[in-house]
Amino acid sequence: MEGQSLDTIMSVQISADKMSAFLTFKRLTDDFECSVEQLEQFVQSSGVSVGVVPGVLQSICNNPLAFYKEQTLIAEGKPAEVGKDGFVQFIYDMKSKERRPAENEDGTVDFKEMTQLKNVTRGQLIAELVEPVAGEPGMTVTGNEVASKEGKAARFKIGKNVVLNNEQTAMYAALDGLITMTDKDKINVFPIYEVNGDVDYKIGNIDFVGTVVIRGNVLSGFRVKSAGDIRIIGGVEGADLDAEGSIEISGGIMAGNKGFVKAGKNVKCSFIQDGNVIAGDDVLVSQSIMHSNVRAGKNVICSGAKGLIVGGTIQAGERVKARTIGNTMSTATVVEVGVKPEHRSELLELRTKLKQHNESMDKADKALVILDQLAAIGQLTDDKMAMRIKLSATKRQSLTEVEQFRERILDIERTLEDSEQAGVDVNNIIYGGIKIVIGRYTKYIKDPLQRVSFQYLDGDISQVSYRS
Repeated sequence: MEGQSLDTIMSVQISADKMSAFLTFKRLTDDFECSVEQLEQFVQSSGVSVGVVPGVLQSICNNPLAFYKEQTLIAEGKPAEVGKDGFVQFIYDMKSKERRPAENEDGTVDFKEMTQLKNVTRGQLIAELVEPVAGEPGMTVTGNEVASKEGKAARFKIGKNVVLNNEQTAMYAALDGLITMTDKDKINVFPIYEVNGDVDYKIGNIDFVGTVVIRGNVLSGFRVKSAGDIRIIGGVEGADLDAEGSIEISGGIMAGNKGFVKAGKNVKCSFIQDGNVIAGDDVLVSQSIMHSNVRAGKNVICSGAKGLIVGGTIQAGERVKARTIGNTMSTATVVEVGVKPEHRSELLELRTKLKQHNESMDKADKALVILDQLAAIGQLTDDKMAMRIKLSATKRQSLTEVEQFRERILDIERTLEDSEQAGVDVNNIIYGGIKIVIGRYTKYIKDPLQRVSFQYLDGDISQVSYRS
């Protein structure tokens, strides 16, 4: 439109926050014409220098009538991007509360693996601070920068048994235990894991680096493993219990010949029935041990009001003490003392291996005799020669292993001779049908005896007055 300024035809309005610009026609004549360059200059002269909407000015120039009666957005600023807050990055997902069965490699699921404890060991990294991310500044349509809002820095909420590094950016466990979030999201490491109820399909198997306390029963088929102690306010069925420390069961063990109870130190309970119990030190039972296999590195003591041992095999490195051993039915019961149970088991295994090696060497000797005869008459083929070489090498290896087996057997047998402190003490009565083994010596009890002890004296098992 020649000779007429655009500001008499249209106007540009900029929003209060300067993030938008609009064009409005004041009037419009039939002969109105305007180039894009002219319109751009007009918009810029109105203060808009950034964020012009692509194509909108061209559309206005091409068909101004379409924009005559409305306010048209012609420019938009760039909003500032808010920065991202920093956060605490844990080694475990602390928000996950859902229990789900573990998935095996073949795609099946194990419904006994329901509890995934957040175990940590002393000095292990628990969490790190992730720094906040700075925001991006924005720009108004007038070309002014819009300041961004910075993200907030995260902070550790320190609970018990945790420490920070010098930079205060990483958190570590001060002891072995369980990462736990308490009130106000404080981060703690507790050395005890408690179960308020039975260990069943709801809880699943437990594997913890500290002490486990179970206020209920442990049902058949489940496993509880602890790097500390296991304390059970209840009973144990045919489950697997494995503790590096001690195991204490307020009730008893009724295993049905399933599972095992194994402790690096002591096992203490009220009774054991049809169970398998192993202790590095002592097994302490207040009522009875019935038809069970019990092994203790030091002592098996069943000295309560009942104090009964009957059936099964009882093995102790030092002494077995009970009020009563056996019953009037002469139920077969084996009591072995004077050597650590694992050494006695090792001795049996070594003797079996020695026998197998001797049999193998005997067969090899017979084969070598035949091959030597063939070699002497020049009828040894290549494959027979290879067999001869292989058999000779196998024989040399077997001779070395046999010598090692014999030396170890002698070492264990020497410990069997050193059984002076070992013994069996019966406070009330021992019935017939009992087999007593002290070291390498064996004694069978045929008739009931009262208040008696058995110990190794002068190359045999002697019966002496009860040793309290």
